[in-house]
Amino acid sequence: MAYDVSKMADWQIAEAACEHMPTPDEWQKKLGLKKGEMLAYGKVGKVDFLKVIERLKNKPDGKYIEVTAVTPTPLGEGKTTTTMGLIEGLGYQKENAGGAIRQPSGGPTMNVKGTAAGGGNALLIPHTEFSLGLTGDINDIMNAHNLAMVALTSRMQHERNYDDEQLARLSHMKRLDIDPLRVEMGWIIDYCAQALRNIVIGMGTQKTDGYMMQSKFGIAVSSELMAILSIVTDLADLRKRLGEITVAYDKKGKPITTEDLKVAGAMTAWMLNTINPTLCSTAEYQPCFVHAGPFANIAIGQSSIIADRIGLKMFDYHVTESGFASDIGFEKFWNVKCRNSGLIPNCSVLVATVRSLKMHGGGPKVTPGVPLPDAYKKSAPELVEKGCANLVHHINIIRAAGINPVVCINSFPTDTKEEIAIIRKAAEAAGARCAVSTHYAQGGAGAQELADAVKEACKEKSDFHFLYPNEMKLRQRVEKIAKVVYGADGVSWTAAAAEKAKAFEADPKYDEYATMMVKTHLSLTHDPNLKGVPKGWTLPIRDVLIYSGAKFLCPMAGDISLMPATGSDPAFKKVDVDVKTGKIHGLHDVS
Repeated sequence: MAYDVSKMADWQIAEAACEHMPTPDEWQKKLGLKKGEMLAYGKVGKVDFLKVIERLKNKPDGKYIEVTAVTPTPLGEGKTTTTMGLIEGLGYQKENAGGAIRQPSGGPTMNVKGTAAGGGNALLIPHTEFSLGLTGDINDIMNAHNLAMVALTSRMQHERNYDDEQLARLSHMKRLDIDPLRVEMGWIIDYCAQALRNIVIGMGTQKTDGYMMQSKFGIAVSSELMAILSIVTDLADLRKRLGEITVAYDKKGKPITTEDLKVAGAMTAWMLNTINPTLCSTAEYQPCFVHAGPFANIAIGQSSIIADRIGLKMFDYHVTESGFASDIGFEKFWNVKCRNSGLIPNCSVLVATVRSLKMHGGGPKVTPGVPLPDAYKKSAPELVEKGCANLVHHINIIRAAGINPVVCINSFPTDTKEEIAIIRKAAEAAGARCAVSTHYAQGGAGAQELADAVKEACKEKSDFHFLYPNEMKLRQRVEKIAKVVYGADGVSWTAAAAEKAKAFEADPKYDEYATMMVKTHLSLTHDPNLKGVPKGWTLPIRDVLIYSGAKFLCPMAGDISLMPATGSDPAFKKVDVDVKTGKIHGLHDVS
């Protein structure tokens, strides 16, 4: 049943749909899970990854479908809405379909973005639990991450206060000689707290007050531990990677890892429960996993490999979403996630709206909180036609991977037949299928053209291949990504970035590290103000970061803050609790 989106807000639809959402026990029966494979947490449950994957290890995988989008605009393209709508559309046809999306951070949820859970009749439930931490994975990651910092800072204090003989006698430690000016990790909290970006810790008059030094906070989802959770394939992989995280360097430049601090085992214990994906639901009661929530700018921007592995065993059609547009999220899905998982996608859905393509075609600026300019509410085919250059560029990125693309026009009531025809013509001329979908208003019934197009694409054999081989060196990889994916003429490197790149290229162990590009999501270029498909530009790389546990080398084409700021009109101002019913309200007003 589709709810009337003209009369009901997203939170009202979510609340109504939740009244009939299957319980964890009902999900266990519905999905054919065995006793002990479903772990209940209130309205939702976790699926025991180790048990399910072992039982289903010989079962053939279902079809693997990725969802990406054109370059983001303030108008929104609706990737999560389309992900939910496609799962609902396949379910409407009685197909065994499910999916996986990322877990939202409390920072954006309580700031200006709100909850990224889809919308209208194509959303994820339970909405409130989804927005407020679900089963605690982010809290577990915060505890594990901050425990590493506790281990580091207490070790620095003890090494200052005791000589070598005392260290050995008191705690069986040998001196690590940590350089206080080369501490790589900071602390994390799951809010946008700009006041914590740069801090001083250990202040006090007593030696027992800690080691005084500069430090920092990042938002929880920027933690390397979150990045690791998204790419591990099993528990052994998680334990190994957690032990290889570089926390600091000693005074000779040698890395100090969590294993050196003897804290990696305890970190794994804190994260043990996070390895199991949480099972949620679309508003039409198809299953959807929520697992991991890494940054898309500096990390992989995907739900986990584990969720995809389980989904492909449990569903005939498994839909997974990539963060941002195809130049960022899909590129990392293609060259990092699939390389780590060994999974081969059958189809990629590229989401676009008439309104977003108008902006890429030169439409007027959009300011949040200000009424939309008329160009986005009335027919403007000339803007749509110009904006299709951005759409075609993203189609070509997907085709470069050998994957069958399906363009989804996420339709709004203000779209005209002429504007839709222009997009369809451009998409098909570029070698993609194209489908109009009204899942926001109609749920699965409105996604039938999209579901049919995806099923047809999945029947065709793909020619999936990576953009570059592992043995290709870092600067060559970056050059290829810049030219093929972004459309740059080439790459420029600062002296410091080039020196780092040469050092990494000289050591064969870094050939296995993923190349995790860092740039703005708001443009194909490094400049967020350049829309459409800019020509005649060079990608500047100013630094290369290393994450030794996740095994990422991150060439940086811009400044990326790991601690966003809370805006002047944050969402938390609207959130409160009805003290009579206990229901939370205001949480979804900015979704």
